[in-house]
Amino acid sequence: MNLGFLAFAPVMSMVGVATAQAPETLLQYYKCYSCHADHETKTGPAYVDVAAKYGASPQAVTIVTAIMRKGAHGSGPWHMPPHPEVSDADARKIARYILSLNPRKIEKKN
Repeated sequence: MNLGFLAFAPVMSMVGVATAQAPETLLQYYKCYSCHADHETKTGPAYVDVAAKYGASPQAVTIVTAIMRKGAHGSGPWHMPPHPEVSDADARKIARYILSLNPRKIEKKN
């Protein structure tokens, strides 16, 4: 029996678990909600603001995916570090979710 494969199998199954998840679950898994929220600005911009900024571009998914994976520096004092640990497939799934958020349907919290 190949013991190297047995040691590698749990790692591969964790990668598969992340990719098969819903976008909101991926945002939690990759700890995106530590700096961002769907409808409110935290350390990073609200995702509805990201959708408003990039949503009209035909390349929006590609742009948001690249920002996630390569990082960016916005207008504030903070920058988004690169996240190469997020697979391209997961980043695209997250980007599509973010871009689907409609800024006009912001939920009001009490």
